[in-house]
Amino acid sequence: MDDFETRAAAEAHAADTTADDVAELRRQLDEKQDTMLRALAEADNIRRRVERSAEERVRYANESLLRDLIPILDNFDRALDAARTAGEARSVVDGVELIRRELLRVLERAGVTRYSAVGEPFDPTRHEAVSRIVSDTATPNTVVAETAPGYLLNGRVLRAALVAVAAAPDEDAA
Repeated sequence: MDDFETRAAAEAHAADTTADDVAELRRQLDEKQDTMLRALAEADNIRRRVERSAEERVRYANESLLRDLIPILDNFDRALDAARTAGEARSVVDGVELIRRELLRVLERAGVTRYSAVGEPFDPTRHEAVSRIVSDTATPNTVVAETAPGYLLNGRVLRAALVAVAAAPDEDAA
């Protein structure tokens, strides 16, 4: 066998090896591409499941609180029925007071607390002034009356107290 034949045989073998290597590399590339596409599809499915779960959590976030409020509505119905049949105002007042206490307990369990502002200095972050009352005895800018109490949700103002604020007699002339 001469040099030429040996070289030709080596080149033919190298070409076969290169073709086999290229085929193997293509197969590996196809596998990797398939794996990547499956991973992307799975990630997309997970994202959709998480979005659905979050939407459902938001939709039903107040379920526990609302479930606690329904018996209070039942008690209002009972109090109204009793008032219609008895015709006695005292039983209605007692029933409404009971319902009010029950509602306050439910709200407290949900993190809502009620506060009064009477006697405090006016604070626009906690009080909403609905009127001014001229007073010789009260310190100016002090809450002297409350139209509605304020409520906090876990320490943050849920509803500001509606208040009347004291004004000095000479301020009213200005």
